[in-house]
Amino acid sequence: MSAGTLPAAPSIERDANWRDIAAVIGARVGARLLKITQAIRPLAWVLMVLAVVFWIIGQSLGWVELTMTAIVIVITLILCAFFLIGRTEYDVALDLARTRVVVGERAVGALTLANPSNRAILPSRVVLPVGGGRGEFGIQRLAPGEKAEELFAIPTQRRGVVKVGPVSVVRGDPLGLFERAHRRDDPVDLFVHPKTVLFDGQSLGFLRDLEGLPAADLSRDDVSFHALNEYQPGDDLRHVHWRSTARTGVMMVRQYEETRRSHFVIGLSCSTGDYATDKDFELAISAAGSVGLRAIRDSQRVDVRVQGRELRAGTGKQLLDSLAAVESSKPREGSVSDLSGVIAATMPLASVVVLVCGSKVSNDDLRRACARLPFGARVIAIVADTTVEMPSLRKIADANVVSVGTLEQIPLALQRVLA
Repeated sequence: MSAGTLPAAPSIERDANWRDIAAVIGARVGARLLKITQAIRPLAWVLMVLAVVFWIIGQSLGWVELTMTAIVIVITLILCAFFLIGRTEYDVALDLARTRVVVGERAVGALTLANPSNRAILPSRVVLPVGGGRGEFGIQRLAPGEKAEELFAIPTQRRGVVKVGPVSVVRGDPLGLFERAHRRDDPVDLFVHPKTVLFDGQSLGFLRDLEGLPAADLSRDDVSFHALNEYQPGDDLRHVHWRSTARTGVMMVRQYEETRRSHFVIGLSCSTGDYATDKDFELAISAAGSVGLRAIRDSQRVDVRVQGRELRAGTGKQLLDSLAAVESSKPREGSVSDLSGVIAATMPLASVVVLVCGSKVSNDDLRRACARLPFGARVIAIVADTTVEMPSLRKIADANVVSVGTLEQIPLALQRVLA
């Protein structure tokens, strides 16, 4: 390298430093301009354009009226912009009385704003997004250390997960030309659970198995030995313990603990093509929730699958939270038969499978779906059809298929299955 090229290196380094500094300044100026433009409402943009147009026309044609109109608009914009001056240093607390409710139950919350500074805060407006809507509260002037509390109710006519917040404190002018919002709190999820029904009776997962878990219920015939009892009329003579009978002189029989397999699978179809109406789909979700809660009460291992994914169902709360967030899917995302295939591939040792679908699923479709389920599993299909006045029971292959029209019909329908 020749000696004449050496001085160029510091120059290149200085140019790179200036470019970095210019990029940093440009980014900061751009962020500031973006923040300013976000405070300008559409009406203010229209007035700015009119002011420029009126000024140009007034100066070009000598129309004093248009020039004065442009000046008045500019003065109005400046005066309204002064309303943005000042800070809204609220301490915001968003509190929901309950974060989990059932459809139709009252959900209430409280919004508390406090002024922690040593200066008074001018009146402002607080916006609280709730799902797809939003609520607005007018907050009066708060002296130092003063608090304001606003109570609100959230509609829960529909199942779902409602995002409440984040709270935004809005400062603006009376004409609505400028508006500056500051987010002051994180959003809170409100879970609106589907309606469910509790029912008693024999467990849906009653399958005796050496690999099952002992339950608290006692039985005269099972595989998990519990104790010896005196013979009672009706006891099976095959369970007489002859050694104890010979020693005591009283006929003794074995008593057992019921043992049940722990893998209980619910397949809930979310395809819109399976349901005649949205009410049928909601009924299906409620049916899945009711059956799942009963299985969890029976100490079963519960898995819930819908098209494309598995739902969390380790506890009753997790199950209902998952069902609250379930949405209908397009028919191309999978049918009941496809859902059964996924269950068979991912849960081959399932002992009880409950398929939940709508009235638009034909008997042939149900037969194909049941045929794809794990071999040896007990299969129950629940068809949600709000036009049904009384629950009905029919057989498709080895599966019991019940049709229900209301949530209250589910216990009666399942009693017929277990009879």
